[in-house]
Amino acid sequence: MVKHASVVALGALGWILAEERRAHRFLDLTGLTVDGLRTAVDDVATHRAVFEFLCAHEPDLVEAARALDMEPAELARMKEALSQ
Repeated sequence: MVKHASVVALGALGWILAEERRAHRFLDLTGLTVDGLRTAVDDVATHRAVFEFLCAHEPDLVEAARALDMEPAELARMKEALSQ
């Protein structure tokens, strides 16, 4: 599940970064810089931050789930899987 969650996190990150305003909000809330994100893109902590970002704002969670052809609850469970 962790490996699958990391793959989904990367897809969700792509969705986040596809819209400039949302991308800036993600970077602001996580404290990451563009260069820091490039360096940390493969880190589980970054993947967890993606799910935390989505779960903190339901409209983003719902839209990301729709874009990834998933249920919002699946994304929330992946956050929990990476938190263990």
